[in-house]
Amino acid sequence: MQRVTRTIDAPGSPAPFGVEGVIGVPDGAPVELEIRLESVMEGVLVTGTARASAKGECVRCLEPLELALEADFQEMFSYPDADDRGRIAEPADDAEDDEDRLFLEDGLFDLEPVLRDAVVLALPMQPVCQEDCQGLCSECGVRLTDDPDHHHDAVDIRWAALQGLADSIQDGEKDEMSGAEPSVDEKQEK
Repeated sequence: MQRVTRTIDAPGSPAPFGVEGVIGVPDGAPVELEIRLESVMEGVLVTGTARASAKGECVRCLEPLELALEADFQEMFSYPDADDRGRIAEPADDAEDDEDRLFLEDGLFDLEPVLRDAVVLALPMQPVCQEDCQGLCSECGVRLTDDPDHHHDAVDIRWAALQGLADSIQDGEKDEMSGAEPSVDEKQEK
């Protein structure tokens, strides 16, 4: 067993660590790796943690945000000529199984796809700048967290004519439309 600590630069295009336009680890940003390598019968078991700083924008208010990211991963890199029990593989092995397996090549392994999968899965699906972010006003676009008392007096046009009627009627007045006096029930409520 061997433990390794490294700091690498995050890869960029064509396959960055993140979701383009939403959140991700910027191209060239430092990614700290703590890795444990274990030799087993079938190959090398790689277990580790990646730490980086992800940048993006809040999905509610579109403000830039930065968050600390920690992603754990574990992957088995098999010897190219060994089957699942560590024996020399026979040529009749199923090719479908090999598609999902990662192999050592000349004693080396490519950790980038494993890291990318771990980091992308550790990213939030809908990143927010703060848990109670209220987002943007749907009418004017002002950030509601900055102005919690912000509102618009919107009147539904279907009720606009009745709004004027409600404002004109005072307690105890006659209903101008019907000419009726307030009923007994209405007098009791007062």
